[in-house]
Amino acid sequence: MKIRPDLVPAAERDKLEVVQLTDESIPSSHVYMEAQIFTPDSRRLVLHRSAHPHGSDPKDPEHRYLVCDLEEHCRLAPVTTESGTTAPSISPDGNWLYYFVDRTDPANPGPLTLKRVRLDGSEREVIYVLDHPVPGTDFRLSRPYPLSTISSDGRRIAISGFLGDGRTEGAPWGLLVFELDEPSVRLVFRGPTWCNIHPQYTRQTDADASHHIMIQENHGNVASPDGRTRKLTGGLGADIHLIRDDGTSLRDFPWGRDGNEFCQGHQCWQGRTDVAITSTSTREPDERQLISGRASAHAGHRGMETPDGWRNNLSRSFHGPDFYHFATDVAGRRLITDAGPRDGGGAVWLFDLPGADDGALSNARKVVSPGSSWQKDTHIHPFLAPDGRSGFFNSDESGTLQAYMVRGWS
Repeated sequence: MKIRPDLVPAAERDKLEVVQLTDESIPSSHVYMEAQIFTPDSRRLVLHRSAHPHGSDPKDPEHRYLVCDLEEHCRLAPVTTESGTTAPSISPDGNWLYYFVDRTDPANPGPLTLKRVRLDGSEREVIYVLDHPVPGTDFRLSRPYPLSTISSDGRRIAISGFLGDGRTEGAPWGLLVFELDEPSVRLVFRGPTWCNIHPQYTRQTDADASHHIMIQENHGNVASPDGRTRKLTGGLGADIHLIRDDGTSLRDFPWGRDGNEFCQGHQCWQGRTDVAITSTSTREPDERQLISGRASAHAGHRGMETPDGWRNNLSRSFHGPDFYHFATDVAGRRLITDAGPRDGGGAVWLFDLPGADDGALSNARKVVSPGSSWQKDTHIHPFLAPDGRSGFFNSDESGTLQAYMVRGWS
C-alpha cells in the first residue's frame, strides 16, 4: 500500500487519506461497484489483478482474485489461482467467497462450475457443475456475465449468460438461479433483450424480499450468433425491472424510455430498503442525474411513464450534475459517486442520502481527484464499505490501472 496525498483535494488534505492498494505493472482494479465483495464487518474485500473495471479475460493466466485485509495494512493475498474465474460474491455472513470458473463456448459447449472457498484460501469446494443443458430446457449457457449476486439469506446465487448455439441469429440470454443448500439450477427467464442484465438481489432480509432481483433489459440490442454485442440498445434505451427468482412478479422502475431520459446502465439498492437508484442521461437539460425509485406493477416497458411509479431526483440540489457510477452504504445513509470527465480526470464525491422519500442529496464533499483518463477500461467506479466509513475507486493516473481507497471522514 502507498499513501497518496496528491489525490486528495486541497480542501480535504488535513482530514482525508487516499491509499493506493495495488502497485504492479499488471493492471488491477476493483470488481464492479454493485458486486457483493465485502465482508459485513467492513474489514475485508475482494479485488482483482490483470483485470479492468468491467471484468477480465477468462483465458488470462495472470488473472487472480485477491483478498484485501484493511486491518492488516491492506495486505493482499490471492484467493483464486486458476484461469477462467469470474463473477465473485461474498456470502452475507462473510465466511465464503463464491465464484464461477468459465470453460464455456457457444459453439463447443464446456462447463460452468460454481465453487466456493474461505477467504483464507482453505476448504475450496465445487458446488455445482453445469456441463449439460439447463434442466428443463435445451439451452446451454455460455459467456457468463462477469457479475453474480447472492440472496440476503445466503441460500441462492444468480448469474446471467448467453443461451445461443453459435449459429442462430437473435438467440436469447437468460438468468440462472443456483440453489446452494441442495445444489441445483433453474432458468428464471430468457429472451433476446437480456444481454446486460446486471442482476442484483435486494439487500432486504425478510423472507419474501430475499427472493427479489433487480434486472436490466436492453431493448433494441443487436448481437452476433455467438453472443458478441454489436449494438447495446435501440432508440429508447434500457429499462429496469424487478422480478422474483422463480420468474414471477415482473415489475417496472419508473426510469427512462421517454425520448429525453435514458438509463445509463448502472443502478443499485439504497441500503437495505426497497428503494433503488439509477443514473440517467438527459437531453434537456444536458445532465447525468441520480434518480431514486420504487418498482410498481409491470405496465409494458413504459419507463418513467409507468403508472403509479414513484421517483425522486436525488441530484437536483447539485448544479449541473454529471454523475455516472455510484453506490451506497448498507444503512442507506451515504452515497459515493464519480463525476466527469468535464472535471479534468474526473472526481469522486461523497453525499448524505435524504431521510425522506422526497429529499435530495446533501453535504456534498469532493473527496478524491483521481486523475483518470476516463476510458471505459479505466472507469473510476467508486463504492463504499458496508459501514460507509471508507470508499474505493480505480484510476490509471500512474499510467497503469490500479485500485485505491479513500478514508478519514467521520
